[in-house]
Amino acid sequence: MVAVYTSAQSVASTEWIVCLDKRPAERSGEDVDIILARLKVVKAFEKFHPNLLQQICLCGFYEYLEKGITLYRQGDIGTSWYAVLSGSLDVKVSETANYQDAVTICTLGIGTAFGESILDNTPRHATIVSRENSELLRIEQREFKTLWEKYRQCMAGLLAPPYGVMESGASNDRMPDKDNLSTDPLNFMSKNLNKVPSEKILRGGKVLRNAILARAPHMIRDRKYHLKTYRQCCVGTELVDWLLQQSSCVHSRAHAVGMWQALLEEGILNHVDQELNFQDKYLFYRFLDDEEEDAVLPSEDEKREAEEELQETLLFLSQIGPDAHMRMILSKVPGQRTPEDLEIIYDELLHIKALAHLSNTVKRELAGVLIFESHAKAGTVLFNQGEDGTSWYIIQKGSVNVVIYGKGVVCTLHEGDDFGKLALVNDAPRAASIVLREDNCHFLRVDKEDFNRILRDVEANTVRLKEHDKDVLVLQKSLRPSSHGNVPAHFKYTVMSGTPEKILEHLLETMRLDIHFSDPDPALDDFVLMHCVFMPNSQLCPALLAQYPTQSHSHSLASQGSEQERMDYAVASKRRVLGLALRWANLQAHHLLEDDTALSFLEELYGFVSNDARVLRPLRELLPELEKIIRQYPDDARTSQKKHKVLLRQFSSGEERLAKKHPIRSFDDILLKAYCSDHTYTTIRVPVLATGREVTAAVADKLGSTDELLLISLSSSGEKQILKPNDVSVFQSLGVNGRLFVCTREQLDSLASLPEQEGPSTGSMSSFELMSSKDLAFQMTLYDWELFSCVHEYELVYHTFGRQAYRRSTANLELFLRRFNQVQLWVVTEVSLCGTLSKRVQLLKKFIKIAAHCREFRNLNSFFAIIMGMCNPAVSRLSQTWEKLPSKFKKFYAEFESLLDPSRNHRVYRLTVAKMEPPIIPFMPLLIKDMTFTHEGNKTFVDGLVNFEKMRLIANTIRAVRHCRSQPFNVEASPASKNPQEVRNYVRQLSVIDNQRTLSQLSFRLEPRRT
Repeated sequence: MVAVYTSAQSVASTEWIVCLDKRPAERSGEDVDIILARLKVVKAFEKFHPNLLQQICLCGFYEYLEKGITLYRQGDIGTSWYAVLSGSLDVKVSETANYQDAVTICTLGIGTAFGESILDNTPRHATIVSRENSELLRIEQREFKTLWEKYRQCMAGLLAPPYGVMESGASNDRMPDKDNLSTDPLNFMSKNLNKVPSEKILRGGKVLRNAILARAPHMIRDRKYHLKTYRQCCVGTELVDWLLQQSSCVHSRAHAVGMWQALLEEGILNHVDQELNFQDKYLFYRFLDDEEEDAVLPSEDEKREAEEELQETLLFLSQIGPDAHMRMILSKVPGQRTPEDLEIIYDELLHIKALAHLSNTVKRELAGVLIFESHAKAGTVLFNQGEDGTSWYIIQKGSVNVVIYGKGVVCTLHEGDDFGKLALVNDAPRAASIVLREDNCHFLRVDKEDFNRILRDVEANTVRLKEHDKDVLVLQKSLRPSSHGNVPAHFKYTVMSGTPEKILEHLLETMRLDIHFSDPDPALDDFVLMHCVFMPNSQLCPALLAQYPTQSHSHSLASQGSEQERMDYAVASKRRVLGLALRWANLQAHHLLEDDTALSFLEELYGFVSNDARVLRPLRELLPELEKIIRQYPDDARTSQKKHKVLLRQFSSGEERLAKKHPIRSFDDILLKAYCSDHTYTTIRVPVLATGREVTAAVADKLGSTDELLLISLSSSGEKQILKPNDVSVFQSLGVNGRLFVCTREQLDSLASLPEQEGPSTGSMSSFELMSSKDLAFQMTLYDWELFSCVHEYELVYHTFGRQAYRRSTANLELFLRRFNQVQLWVVTEVSLCGTLSKRVQLLKKFIKIAAHCREFRNLNSFFAIIMGMCNPAVSRLSQTWEKLPSKFKKFYAEFESLLDPSRNHRVYRLTVAKMEPPIIPFMPLLIKDMTFTHEGNKTFVDGLVNFEKMRLIANTIRAVRHCRSQPFNVEASPASKNPQEVRNYVRQLSVIDNQRTLSQLSFRLEPRRT
């Protein structure tokens, strides 16, 4: 089950934990399937045989570690083997018996497996400490040995030597020599050209050649250049043009270049002069089949086969093309990389966790010096323990073992992990040896000289403003080239960190007066979007007023210069404060009503500006804008708006779902149903921001109870979560079919879910099968747009940093995320409740059509929800149903599924979105993931200063949301429909089963497990 994580994890995302917590003997077939669905996405198990994975599901246990917990110490005798499911752990090694001397040699990320020393009872080689909250899969020694004996050949690829696979002939007692080193990128690519291409890519090249000869035979012909004839060639630019015309899965010219590069690397396409990089230029390339002089043209049957296989081939190449393009760019000598190349590398670096803590400036510098390094054989030693540190490595593909003399393999590192930086930073010998654990590993390498130069350059271009010998503002100086030939380049100063007050002062001082407050200004927008994290309104408003020159202290602002110069300086300062205040108020919108400080500030500022505007023309132009905002919220209007508008229970089915959605505001009231253990309920009216304690008190008051009551979120599967008394907006913790319960502690164990939480017992296919797929997609898009439009940008900030810490509601965002889960579950529910095979096939076709129309309407949120619903194990396992699906629909589904490809940080999805024009409803879970990645990888405060670089990165993601909403959704574009109201009502009241166990059971009834 792929589910969005909201403030509390959804039932579907935690049920596998409940299953793993059971004793192995008590686990049912459904339990195993639920665990299996979770483990299939773990990198460590990707290559495991299904039978082995099922055995792991039967004997594995779930283990959760909070940050800073020691799992085991160096020298302990091991009792279990582990695999990392989420989070990360540090590997610490000590040369002495004293744990305090331990040095962190590497970090284990998601998908890493460790602890195989239990096979021969040798002591642990290192101490393992959780770096962050982490989830592990644990297998006890006896079961692990049993699995090892039965599946030794399969597991050898996962385990580190001496248990796993080493290079043939390599000794376990001696490290192999560095004989496979390929630091020369041209050497790597020429090696690739000499190897035998895989059957799939060989077939792909043949399909493309035959398709070109069928559709555009003139592209392959003899060419003359400089009096020389080149036989049966294509031109690079024509090949790129042709690919772009064939399929929507080819997103750009660069993408097409990567696809041809993949064929060139395998020797299926060759440059006539054996150049190793494909170029979008007037250069000649020849297919492998045309190398021989008597090359045979394809028959009509072969052309027809090529036509049938073309889209599948293009889809395959579109998936491997970006990696080939990246390899091609990285294989260039750093000095030969174009600005476009550097931008592509930089974009790649933004999403590598090992680099998350570095500033964007450093990442841009790294893009210019990174070197591609590859090694062909497992067992190759990258460097030995004790050697001088000369390079820092990031694993781009493959995995390596970390080996310490006398201790053996202490851990394994995978794609995205880094190593070797510690020796560079400390100028110390290598603390361990690094050995390849599989063939064909690729690395990004930064050499020591470049590493040190970047650090020196960054420090040299860092400007530090100090007060009382302490840094209060840190700026990064960079040269900004001029866009006009006759204007010299000038330096730009970017805020990296500082105290809130100094950051504000700097932004005001450097603010351009020729930009309107409604126009984009990245630096100011970053501040206005993110100030709530480090400078709340109660601090910002007085600070802004203090920056507005009044008569009493304007003379002190600029004591030097003529009277006119002092006047000009004061006017400019006033305009800057007013401009920033208007930009801030414009973003705040209805949040102004939630904060008396904000409105009081605007009124006070209005008083100052209206007085000054009588004599200062520049202020007179902006005064109406401020007046307009003030008039929106006069005293009587504030009172009437704060007369709490009752919101019917937002998270249940009912008539309120049919109404147009309006933003939920923090000062609104909400009606909540609170159930008792006997399934009776009481309805209470509480503020949206009510805490768990206030909700419990309101229920107790209405019931006349004097008992100490607990507030419980109860899922349809019976999972209970005790809500904390101080948590705000507790209703946001409910799952799709979740309910709020109150009970005494003694009644907690006996709490049972309501029958209505189980969801429907029959599908609704009869209701929607006659509805047009396009109508359904449009009405879904209309509803999603309403929900998306209600989400305030500040909610994204509060969700990322933790709404409880700011006592703020993110109800609109939670509703939007909940809708994603609901649509996903709707797909699974309808298929699981459809008992007839032919009807299920029709359902799959219907959902694929709806998904296609959602993409057409640029509703990527519902598009992905539908596709992920079809990927759910309860649906994907229905092999008889999928076999009956027509091949045309299978191809559509394969293309849609390719957009879910997570490789290169969802590059395919990002390329797709980049081609779209707003309005767009984005795939919100990915945006949430981007912000969480940045938040967790960077400290909010560094040395007591606000890390403004982090604020800038998160603000960039929020600006992507702003871009999606920069154009209104055209409600009038509704397709012609006989029953629009019926369709509208249906999509707004989807009834679903949210219990993965129930869905799995229904699935097995439809198509029992094959023996």
